[in-house]
Amino acid sequence: MKKYVVIIGILFVWIIGTLFHFVYEWSGENLIVGLISPVNESVWEHMKLIFFPMLLFGLLTKNKDTNPCQTSAYYAGMLIGTLLIPVMFYLYTPILGKSSLVIDILIFYLSVFIAFAFSYYLSKNCLLRKYNGLLFFAVTLLMLLFFIFTFVPPPLPIFSTP
Repeated sequence: MKKYVVIIGILFVWIIGTLFHFVYEWSGENLIVGLISPVNESVWEHMKLIFFPMLLFGLLTKNKDTNPCQTSAYYAGMLIGTLLIPVMFYLYTPILGKSSLVIDILIFYLSVFIAFAFSYYLSKNCLLRKYNGLLFFAVTLLMLLFFIFTFVPPPLPIFSTP
């Protein structure tokens, strides 16, 4: 993965992810749009702000010359970035005793940066190539869980509006 692709990817996901925050409302609460953009203010729904824009960027930049090291690294970066949202949210809210919009926004931007930094690093050393299938499965499973839990969220705090 080239450095300029990483920089473009970060900017792409920052912009598209930010727009995705509002797309569901702009669409008149279209259920299809709700599959890929947040339908409420829960932490779970906000994980979509990284996952789907990063998935889109990966699909737009993948070509026949993309090697398995890059693919596995990208999958890992997507998963890391997406999972950092709840990890960082649930680390800072007990300390402050409440959530903060400014910190939540910073978490989004930082998570995207870390996702691409990990992808870049992992693509250079090819550590995860042998796990490409497993990482693809994990990305696909997470996508399916986003689809399912959009309509049938479990009664857990991550699915509730803080």
